Amino acid sequence: MHFLKRKFFVNSLIVNNQNLLKCTQNRLYNSSPKEKPSESFSKSNENSEKSLNVAVIGMPNAGKSTFINNLISHRVCPTSRKVHTTRNISKAIHTFQDNQLILFDTPGLVTKQEVKKHHLENSFQSSPKTSMKQADIIAVIHDVSNRWTRNELNPSVIESLEAHSKIPSFLVLNKIDCLKSKRVLLELVRILTNDTHKQGKKLPKGDHASEESEVENIPKKVVGWSYFSAIFMASAITGDGLHGVMSFLLKQSKPKTWDYSATDFTDERPEDLIVASVRARLLDFLPQEIPYLLKSEIEYFAEENGTIYTSVLVTCPTSRIENLMCGVDNGKLRQITERVTSDLIETFKKPISLTISTIASKKKSNT
Repeated sequence: MHFLKRKFFVNSLIVNNQNLLKCTQNRLYNSSPKEKPSESFSKSNENSEKSLNVAVIGMPNAGKSTFINNLISHRVCPTSRKVHTTRNISKAIHTFQDNQLILFDTPGLVTKQEVKKHHLENSFQSSPKTSMKQADIIAVIHDVSNRWTRNELNPSVIESLEAHSKIPSFLVLNKIDCLKSKRVLLELVRILTNDTHKQGKKLPKGDHASEESEVENIPKKVVGWSYFSAIFMASAITGDGLHGVMSFLLKQSKPKTWDYSATDFTDERPEDLIVASVRARLLDFLPQEIPYLLKSEIEYFAEENGTIYTSVLVTCPTSRIENLMCGVDNGKLRQITERVTSDLIETFKKPISLTISTIASKKKSNT
């Protein structure tokens, strides 16, 4: 492999990062579905400490990462509009008073056939299983905005719940901001819980809903899960309904010594978070399958006087794709760098000086 050329763009937002950081923090706390969390960590309170491990599962692009970020009002999990943004299991840690919630962000559930067809890493199948084995409770995120798939839980979801049936679970009907009819939501609750819940409340035996169906093309087969502890209607993107989810989770916390300090927000290395954030924005800025062909890696990372200085190298398979990523006069690369910088400020809550450079590589032909 030989390198053809290299382009780069150094982020120029460092001068204004302090103001952007303050605006980001104010926006996060003002939009929070709960009170500002306490940052104190006292050893004298260890006896009152409580903790809860939450495995967040669902199909690709159901909104799992956005759900976690807005639930805890901290951008820990990189997000994009394309599928397979999350490729490995990661933890988002949220400490509030004497409670510590550990939310496992997982790749979307896929089958062995899909892993093989799309050349996905083995982590796409192993990560959800690992998180559920460690969980005290399982959160199922279900996208109700897609009229073709919202009428049933995917078989992969049901199989996962059956394999871990001894672990309590709850259902989040996500993206309710895309629906105009509340009656459709209520009907979905009935269908997806096999008539065991009505308007989010568990029904006693024999008291099943009898309303006429308003959901399109309802199949005859069993399409839901009968053992959800609770049902929530929410919009991860707007924050609607997340206050109820947080209150529910805090009540489920169990007496347990914390695994992390009150200031920890993830178990990921800063370098890995930065690379994941770059990958996520490449998915948004580049069309079709192109961003999946790129390789991102850290070139430099350091923290000095409260500011993070970092450089990420993106390797493109061809010069044509590199030119597409950079745009005219590096315009697109500048936009990507600025957006990633904003994301990282939300994540680390510190000023960021980011450089993204590109390089094109081409395999030599065997002749």
